Amino acid sequence: MRKIHNLKTKERIRKKLRNSPTPHEIILWSRLRRSQLGYKFRRQQSIGEYIVDFYCSSKQLVVEVEGWQHKENIKYDKKRNNYLKNLGIKTLRFWNNEINNNLENVVFKIEEYLK
Repeated sequence: MRKIHNLKTKERIRKKLRNSPTPHEIILWSRLRRSQLGYKFRRQQSIGEYIVDFYCSSKQLVVEVEGWQHKENIKYDKKRNNYLKNLGIKTLRFWNNEINNNLENVVFKIEEYLK
């Protein structure tokens, strides 16, 4: 079987993204890291040609933090969602303002999926 996670070709990009997270990624990561929700999450994980914000392999769950740029990348996001879905991976998406204004609800939605 072909390796699709954390490909060497994406290593430099993943490292750059991990070293320069958005403020919203930092906030959400503070709640996901160190298995605080009972499951391990990884930051900036590559899956095939795509890099996702947060990934829980044991639950096949991707958590994405969406900013204004995603409104302009609808086709790309749809293609990526279909790719992940075909691998059996569920994607939860949260807008920056959700993280700013209602972090507890964001964490609750993630916990609900993890159950």
